[in-house]
Amino acid sequence: MCRGLATLPATCLKSAKDIKHKISFLLQKPEPQATDQKQIKEKADAVAAAAASASAKMPTQAEVEKWKESFSYVMSSQKGRKVFGQFLKSEFSEENLDFWVACEDYKKSTPSEMATKAKKLYQQHVETDAPNEVNLDAATREETRQNVQNACPSCFNVAQKTIYTLMEKDSYRRFLKSKLIQNLSLTQSTDADEKKKNCNYAQTKQTLTGGA
Repeated sequence: MCRGLATLPATCLKSAKDIKHKISFLLQKPEPQATDQKQIKEKADAVAAAAASASAKMPTQAEVEKWKESFSYVMSSQKGRKVFGQFLKSEFSEENLDFWVACEDYKKSTPSEMATKAKKLYQQHVETDAPNEVNLDAATREETRQNVQNACPSCFNVAQKTIYTLMEKDSYRRFLKSKLIQNLSLTQSTDADEKKKNCNYAQTKQTLTGGA
């Protein structure tokens, strides 16, 4: 038998060795079913992580109830400001919240960067015909203009307080009556209303998480 193999041409022996090598390689490859299961598990883990992240962005019922008690609770909460900001966008007045947040950030500026930031903030929100102009009376606008010339941590205080009061007395009242806050108010409901409540909550969740 061995003598017979020895008499075969070299090309035949090489082909036999190649076939043997390919068979060994195929035997070592993972089964398609096992590979598919691994991919399915990885995809499921990714979906679960995304769902957990989206849920973390949603306010709890306790948080929503706090927001309904006082505007200060809304503004002191990162989630509260985000939800309120979504409402302001629907009213095309998000510049008010943007200005208030920018003022808070400005107060944290170092002395060396305060002058530059003050000028930019003034040009963005305060001066007449600014890109995101807020609703200030002429006296407050002029006072702020003068303050910016000698930038200090408190130079926007009057303007910021004016906008805060405007949001509290005007936008916040409509916010409490809006569909957005009502959908977030997860109060006890009857079984008949449960499906509708869940649908509204899902729609609101999609709005706040950017479709996540």
